[in-house]
Amino acid sequence: MRKDLALLGLAYVLSQFYRSFLSVLTVPLQDDLGAAPDQLAAASGFWFLAFAALQIPVGVALDRIGPRRTSGWLLLIGGGGGAALFAFATQPWHISAAMALLGVGCSPVLMAAYYILARDFPAARFSTLAGLILGIGTSGSIFSSLPMVWAAEAIGWRAAVGALAAISAGVALGLLAVVRDPGRVQVDSHGSLLDLLKIPAMWGILPLMFVSYMPSGGIRGVWTGPYFAEVHGASQQVIGTVALVFGVAMIVGTLGYGPVERIFGTRKWVALAGNALAMLLCFAVVVLPPDDLIRSAAILTGICLFTCTYALIISHGRAFFPPHLIGRGVTLMNLCGMVGVGLSQMFTGRLHERIVTGGGSFAQAYDAIFLFYGLALAVGLALYARAPDRTD
Repeated sequence: MRKDLALLGLAYVLSQFYRSFLSVLTVPLQDDLGAAPDQLAAASGFWFLAFAALQIPVGVALDRIGPRRTSGWLLLIGGGGGAALFAFATQPWHISAAMALLGVGCSPVLMAAYYILARDFPAARFSTLAGLILGIGTSGSIFSSLPMVWAAEAIGWRAAVGALAAISAGVALGLLAVVRDPGRVQVDSHGSLLDLLKIPAMWGILPLMFVSYMPSGGIRGVWTGPYFAEVHGASQQVIGTVALVFGVAMIVGTLGYGPVERIFGTRKWVALAGNALAMLLCFAVVVLPPDDLIRSAAILTGICLFTCTYALIISHGRAFFPPHLIGRGVTLMNLCGMVGVGLSQMFTGRLHERIVTGGGSFAQAYDAIFLFYGLALAVGLALYARAPDRTD
């Protein structure tokens, strides 16, 4: 592991942290700022949508100016600045603005690492190394669970997030000092997003990329706290513990898919099988009564585990990209994944609000949310089944 990749992995830890720490701050943000669950769901959605909006510009910047400046300056301004704004928030909309800024800051770090992997390492190792970077970064979802609860209780959520602002700025300065830009390639002046969309395989791969991260992104990013508090009456400590389990499951899933791909010699069918299992578990939440906290936690853990096919699907798509469009290709796929999660956060937040304010129970609201996740996966899988398989 080169120093620049290790530092980008640390930056991705922050990215994973920021996309999921709201779920364990539900109660203090409600108490201090009056932020309702649907407002926090929208704020989380702004993180993903801002992240997604930067993906095409980030892809162009990676191809033209390299990963060092692209990742370093955006993380410094967006990561450090967004966390500082969050720490000083006095209104719910301040949280939304801070989350959007954090999404901008985090937008280049994973793709910068993937760009370096695609340019400096053998193609046959991309999937495994991409999964390793993703697995390292996913540990951020662990730090954003019970440890964040402890920090918020010990020093207050404002001081904890303020410390993260300083850490983010320090990591960004490290990126500017350490990251090594790969050698330039001759860029085809006619290469564009349209060239990527002309690749037939993309029309099967991109739909699953769009929906596969919705369930785990939603569960871990927003709904862990509200679901277990509203349906099971869980305390902050229980919520933090469950979130920790979800984070571990996501690391295991992310790191596990690479070896499974090598064992079976296929990317497509491993990704399809994993997401199909997650789809069935989403439907199980709807069918089974919500009367057992441990069973509910186990099912949601399985969803978080099996939907960790992000690196695998990106590796599947990357195998079809020409060398001069790798930066824009991987960021296009990342854009699809983040837009899917961002829109689903806002939709499920509105769905929750309408059902509860319309007289429905909390359990009915979450049944509707998980039914949506299951149906979205079903559509994505149906289209992905038509995509050609390819390994390096």
